[in-house]
Amino acid sequence: MSANLRFGPELRRLRLEAGLSLTEFSVALTYDKGHLSKVERGERSASPDLARRCDAFLGANGALQSLVIRPESDPGTAESSAPPSPWAVGRRAVLAAGTGSLIDLGLKPGGQVSSVADPLLASFRTQFDQLRQLGQSTDPKVLLPLLETQTRTVTGLAADTSSTARIPALLLASRFAEFTGWMAQEAGNSGAALGWTDEAAALARAGGDPHLGSYALVRRALVTLYDGDAVTTIALARRAQNDGLPPRIRGLAAQREAQGHALIGDERACLRSLDRARELLAGDDADRSAGPVIGTTHVSDPAAMTTGWCLHDLGRPKAAAEALDRECRRLPTHALRTRTRYGFRRSLAHAASGEVEHACAIADELLRAMPAAPSATVNSDVRRLSQELSRFRSSRAVRDLQPALARVLVPAHD
Repeated sequence: MSANLRFGPELRRLRLEAGLSLTEFSVALTYDKGHLSKVERGERSASPDLARRCDAFLGANGALQSLVIRPESDPGTAESSAPPSPWAVGRRAVLAAGTGSLIDLGLKPGGQVSSVADPLLASFRTQFDQLRQLGQSTDPKVLLPLLETQTRTVTGLAADTSSTARIPALLLASRFAEFTGWMAQEAGNSGAALGWTDEAAALARAGGDPHLGSYALVRRALVTLYDGDAVTTIALARRAQNDGLPPRIRGLAAQREAQGHALIGDERACLRSLDRARELLAGDDADRSAGPVIGTTHVSDPAAMTTGWCLHDLGRPKAAAEALDRECRRLPTHALRTRTRYGFRRSLAHAASGEVEHACAIADELLRAMPAAPSATVNSDVRRLSQELSRFRSSRAVRDLQPALARVLVPAHD
């Protein structure tokens, strides 16, 4: 018997063991009684979201989730391979010289740049900060060509071996490349995102900073998370938690591991990872003036926000909604991309809790803002929200919201 066919009988067995009638169970889950009855009889397949909720409510420790085959990721949201890097030749020239010539110049990683190069690099650093802020409210496809050009330009500056700006230029180029990778993922090209992330790690190593390579594992884990591959997400995140790494990178990696555990319903492992992330990020005393901050700059308490995210995947939507309500209120108003990412997860949690009108009100505001900053990663939660709300078709709020949801999920073609 296939895993999907075993789900219904196992769900019924666990429900009866818990002493719950089908009516009581449907009320607790805010699911239609008739739908649950058909699932138990094997006449309807359970969605991953329903499996998570049943698992959490009945304390099945992931057993029910394991019986539901996760649907394949939408092939329209990612590309299978990265395009050739437009600046690969320039980067190879930089890396070929190695760090030996830096020693010849009497420099150390992170050393001071010459007075001639200072203004130029300072200008590029300012541009990086501006582009990062612009990324919160701009279509990533618009930003990508500019980011690629700036990465190539800063890398070219580093290729001038006679310049003492080489080390800081390499490190800044690595941050440009890393951000380019993030925008590529937001544009829906996972392959390009991974390619740029690898380039960023190589540039950072050439600049004497081995840490960004470990953060690249965290970024890779985000790609696999959105692809629904929890096992790879956890494995990558664990590799980025070496004791020799800065607390911030280990903390961000622990968060990603927690999200992987939540995806497969392992609540204890998830909470342990969140505790570790909270402790590491609280102890992060990195010098923020030394370079661009790795990871989010708009979430004041990343561990708390990730906890809300994980609680939904663990089948605890009410607790998730409470956590996300609290943390989303703390987001700056200008951080549009961040607000939509966590806002739709918040709306999803409220919808799963049966608070349909409130969920629609949250989503309506976000959908109005999305055209300014479209996001392939956010679309995954928009799709889940649409599926969740489809259970409440009789609601006027849901009917009013459906056209706007459809415009995001199936954009009109020119």
